[in-house]
Amino acid sequence: MIYDRFQQEAIDYINQGHSVIVSAPTGAGKTAIAEHIIATSTENNLGVIYTAPIKALSNQKFRDFQGQFQDNIGILTGDVSLNANAPVLIMTTEIFRNKILDEPKSLDRYSWVIFDEIHYIDNMERGTVWEESLIFLPKHMKLLGLSATIPNIKQFAAWIESIHDKPVKTVIEDTRPVPLHFFYHCNNEILNNINQLKRQRIYKPNRLFKLIDHIRDDDGLPCIYFVFGRRRAEDLAQELMGFNFLTKEEKTQITAMFDDLCVRFDLKNERSTGELYPLIQRGIAYHHAGMLPTLKEVIERLFTSRLLKVIFTTETFALGINMPSRSVVFDELRKFYGRYVRNLKTRDFYQMAGRAGRRGIDKEGFVYSRVNLGRITGDEVKRVIYSAPEEVRSQLNTSYATILNLYEKFQDRLFDIYPRSLHYYQSRKHEREDALRLMSAKLNLLKSMDYIKSDSLTDKGLFAKTVYGYELLLSELYSQGILEQLDEFGLGVVTAACVFEPRKNQQMPALSKNSRRIRHICEEIFADIKRREIKSKIFNFSKEPQFHLSNCVEAWLRGTSFDKILQCTDTDEGEVVRYLRMSIQILREILDAKVASYILKDRIKETIRVINRDIIDAEKQLREG
Repeated sequence: MIYDRFQQEAIDYINQGHSVIVSAPTGAGKTAIAEHIIATSTENNLGVIYTAPIKALSNQKFRDFQGQFQDNIGILTGDVSLNANAPVLIMTTEIFRNKILDEPKSLDRYSWVIFDEIHYIDNMERGTVWEESLIFLPKHMKLLGLSATIPNIKQFAAWIESIHDKPVKTVIEDTRPVPLHFFYHCNNEILNNINQLKRQRIYKPNRLFKLIDHIRDDDGLPCIYFVFGRRRAEDLAQELMGFNFLTKEEKTQITAMFDDLCVRFDLKNERSTGELYPLIQRGIAYHHAGMLPTLKEVIERLFTSRLLKVIFTTETFALGINMPSRSVVFDELRKFYGRYVRNLKTRDFYQMAGRAGRRGIDKEGFVYSRVNLGRITGDEVKRVIYSAPEEVRSQLNTSYATILNLYEKFQDRLFDIYPRSLHYYQSRKHEREDALRLMSAKLNLLKSMDYIKSDSLTDKGLFAKTVYGYELLLSELYSQGILEQLDEFGLGVVTAACVFEPRKNQQMPALSKNSRRIRHICEEIFADIKRREIKSKIFNFSKEPQFHLSNCVEAWLRGTSFDKILQCTDTDEGEVVRYLRMSIQILREILDAKVASYILKDRIKETIRVINRDIIDAEKQLREG
């Protein structure tokens, strides 16, 4: 195989036994480097772990690598465990972090860990997982980090070198294999020069038809159209119903393929399948997190077949999933970041824009930004597109479970771990003091609540160290004997309440007597936890349980069909699947707690069995795919 310069440079370092971090544009071909490690490691009977930031990407890599490496590939994501003893194991980064802390011996056979999208260490909600994984990386493991373009990659590598005392090589590629050509849809004109963006006294609205006509006439299909809202994706797709992008032959092909996949994934009778059908026949689709996972997979397969010509999708479609197109459109250059709407980060822009231009097919990729100068200025548009990508910054926020795992090994010496963090490496004195104060406050809270006594973890502490993210609520329910008293319905309601995140202004439905009782118990416990966290100045607070899905969960546990349980909630069907799968993951973590009684474990096994059926069964989706 002939490699590009940066691929060969990385492979040469790998062959010399070095850890490597690669920074290169989206679509440049970073996966080829990972494939080299997997191929050479399997030939030499060495194990490899491949971590990905989202389950959809883990699933895709499992399918892709399974095609190349057959039975050498396994997957472990919390709701999926297939061929879990394979020499090459794909997992989410959370699972890898948990293994490092909970069962490090299980990693002895693995020589390499590949972190796909390693710049995710900058993610506000989950970045701490990457940081903890790198801090506690077993000494015998080498790492390959694959990243979007980041300007401080050398600083990042130097930090890892400093804590593991071995060289980490950096490989940087700034040039895209397929160059990008930028256009701007402003005042209902298609402009190819950013300096043409000028304020007008009277604005003409940007019409979708005008833009799509231009892209089609300019031979710009297929096209990925990025939006920052699920309903918006669906509404725009419906707007295009007047278009037909397919020849008669293509329509016959895509209809047959869609029908076949819907039968295979048992989607023929789903309402959402019927809504998509007339769009598919015109070469149009939408794709977002609110859809059934199996239906999203069908859309992805149709897109890779090149029969889908325009897909309206949210940004997760850009995250590592290999779906290139000729053109990319941005519905706008602003999105919601955690608490507020702001202009896109340059790195996020190029993560999505990088899907334009198919390597080996297109000479250039086309990127269209729809610009409303009443919402964003021309200078701000320039900043988004032409600034250097943002540096990767630490988002360390050590969880209670991590502190308990560290305390079990190091006792109060766990504070000696903090100077090894990227946060310490990048921070000023007052930021370091704040981070240490927060760790100390969390440890003192755990001691005051009897998770730690006489320098050892209590049973409650041993339980809490296995349930990442929901430690205090679940552990209090455990220690008070409440979990053991719950039947399958109660366990399902509690775990779903732990993971559920209601939309803004989403109403709580009237609950059953059983769910009301559980909610009352949980809210009392949570109020005490929050009071203690406020007193200890611990921010962010533990997540509050939300019982909006309780009726849905109870109906599912009674054996009700999926389409019927959706009548119990106004939550999107894809989200219902995701939350039930997350519930299973929590139940499995409780199952791993050595202190949990056999009575509780037997009941949890039964709860998992009853929840994990039909469309909720993520393994079934992979097996049938």
